[in-house]
Amino acid sequence: MVSNTVILDNGASTLKVNTVEYESPRIIPNAIIRGRTDRRNYIGDQIDQCTDFSSLYYRLPFERGFLTNWDVERPIWNRLFSNVLQIDPRESRLLITEPCFNLKNIQEAYDQIIFEEYEFASCYRTIAPELCTFNDLALLFDDRPGSIPDCSLIVDSGYSFTHIVPFFKGRPISKAIRRINVGGKLLTNQLKETVSFRYYDMMEETSIINQVKEECCYVSQDVLGDLDICKKPYQQNTIIQEYVLPDYINTSKGHIRPKQENSSHSSTGGGGRRHQKGQENTEQILTMNNERFMIPEILMHPSDIGIQQAGLAEAITQSVNACEPETHGLFYSNIVLVGGNTLFEGYRERIIHDLQMMVPSEYDVRVSQPPSPTEYAWQGGQRFVELSGKSDLQKKFVQRKEYFEYGSEICRHKFGSL
Repeated sequence: MVSNTVILDNGASTLKVNTVEYESPRIIPNAIIRGRTDRRNYIGDQIDQCTDFSSLYYRLPFERGFLTNWDVERPIWNRLFSNVLQIDPRESRLLITEPCFNLKNIQEAYDQIIFEEYEFASCYRTIAPELCTFNDLALLFDDRPGSIPDCSLIVDSGYSFTHIVPFFKGRPISKAIRRINVGGKLLTNQLKETVSFRYYDMMEETSIINQVKEECCYVSQDVLGDLDICKKPYQQNTIIQEYVLPDYINTSKGHIRPKQENSSHSSTGGGGRRHQKGQENTEQILTMNNERFMIPEILMHPSDIGIQQAGLAEAITQSVNACEPETHGLFYSNIVLVGGNTLFEGYRERIIHDLQMMVPSEYDVRVSQPPSPTEYAWQGGQRFVELSGKSDLQKKFVQRKEYFEYGSEICRHKFGSL
């Protein structure tokens, strides 16, 4: 007897997970993280107990977007199912996401571990963009609630990759899927290298630099204009920000310091190393100038760092052009942005601007993003389970006894994986 339905959006950076009756998922790091000072291994949500985030060492189950290290994933899932969710897998069904174009041997490893090691009663494995389409997309575009568009295009910019996935009547069009090898991990690493070259050596400070990226960076609407502003003196530079780095003695989290009115600042182009003396302690200041927008700009122009691929807007047009001509207008009018990089300020506006420069004028370009773009796939999975009847779920999910009778072949047949 199935008592629980677990929805697990198994991302390369974080797990979005909960049972179907909850309104929102729990977000848990998908990593085993070793502290520098206490030498302790923090598994998943245990990172909340960490007090010193300097020089953390990350062990990740995902490599280049694919789940390859099960020795890391197993302890995370063990803690997830036993301590966080407190479920019995033998009495639960599992809805889990996988990457687009997942490799066959990795898919078989998913099935084997889910059914043979954890002994889930049933399982459905799909890609995160497909779960997004189960949400009420009409609400994002102020259309009639409940109306389901025949064509929709999901732009999922996550930790490892950015995928553009067009859907026609709920099914992905595999020949039109485009992948850009730029994600949040690359952006964080690029910011680490830039900061380490210009200011402090931050190559070991992944957690801190990721915070800096999330709090300071934005997508520019006029790159050349913003670069000119960055060259102005400190008081006339409206872009420059000063980020106070945490010292893990007095502060455990960094923050953006308000601009100093009477501060003398030598920076004209890229800022410089600077210590601001306080009354009791010395603050370490990281000056963020053109880094604020040039790092996210890699999503729009990967060639800036030598990745010979199209930027986001161009990749969207390539994806649409690979579909049937009569559907182009429908795809351009139903573009949904999801994934962690969607949270950059100005991200949606820049994509709209760039698309309007490329798309024929007879097409209406509509681009929307949900209030919680990182949770949207999980919410779609929840809606899919709630709106499906028992017989529909029976057809979609692979039962454990079916797996033991037919093996992974039944999973490939039922899931129709890309």
